[in-house]
Amino acid sequence: MRLIEAVFPNSKRDQVEKAVEDHKPTHARFSTTEEDDSSVLRALFVEEGAQGLVDALQSICGHEKNWRIIVLPVEATAPKPEDKEETDREKNGARKNVALREEIYEDVADGAELSIDFFLLTFASSIVAALGLNADNIAAVIGAMVIAPLLGPILAISLGAALGDMKLLMRAGRNATAGLAVGFTTAALIGLLVGANMESGELMSRTVAGLDSVVLALAAGVAAALSIVAGISAALVGVMVAVALLPPAAAAGLFFGAGDFGDFGHSLLLLMINVTCIMLAAQAIYIFKGVRPRTWFEKQAAARASKINMISLLALLAVLVAVVLFAPSGSVPGVPVLAD
Repeated sequence: MRLIEAVFPNSKRDQVEKAVEDHKPTHARFSTTEEDDSSVLRALFVEEGAQGLVDALQSICGHEKNWRIIVLPVEATAPKPEDKEETDREKNGARKNVALREEIYEDVADGAELSIDFFLLTFASSIVAALGLNADNIAAVIGAMVIAPLLGPILAISLGAALGDMKLLMRAGRNATAGLAVGFTTAALIGLLVGANMESGELMSRTVAGLDSVVLALAAGVAAALSIVAGISAALVGVMVAVALLPPAAAAGLFFGAGDFGDFGHSLLLLMINVTCIMLAAQAIYIFKGVRPRTWFEKQAAARASKINMISLLALLAVLVAVVLFAPSGSVPGVPVLAD
């Protein structure tokens, strides 16, 4: 449930009332503030229709100066929605858990911003991951995945492509690249100092890529996007994404620092497969759930950006899978494992 609160000029009152009538909220109330010649709308939506009303309000008031739309989550309401509304929600279950575009954007936009906290968390998690992999300590590896802040940038890249927001896409890409670079460099320094423990099962498992690596990474991407679109716990899903990104990045760094360039290449291949699959699956979920821009021109730009991005990711994934399947014997490990 959501409560839409909008402040707008009185001159737009008739248009707003028509928009409210068209989108049929569960409850709506208007009030007027005499001191600044504005009206206030409060509209309650059980689930459906909120995005349509928000879009309509932006179209009506977009060229005005004094307007504001606020979206608030609603935990409960009394009396309960009528039985008919509950039935309608069940019939439309595939769409009822889709967050508003503006909510999704706010949730992932922070992941597109570089910050000291992001670098510190990435640095700390990389140290824990590298040492845990080298010591064959699965508890340390899991702990590193819990604190790794890698979910935000990946979601922001996919959302930027789905919305055709190149500014968001570029910022998020920069952030993701910086995060992976910090993780790789940190692990490489550790590998340079202490070497790579070839007896560690946790470390050596990150040198193995196969078809189930693709499947698991795609599942991680689906879970990552659903964490935002459908309200699944982002903390838990973040661990799943970190499983796919942080350990192979740390393993690649360890091998590179230790001078083992063969295993470095294997870990890098796994990392590339995981990054590609996560972004591909996340963007597919955004598109499937109907996350798209508001205006016609923005939709056209988003469609082009999404098509280019999807084709590029699919082509890259095809090349990576071909490397896994058809590389000469011994050049790519043969037992497909993503992470334990």
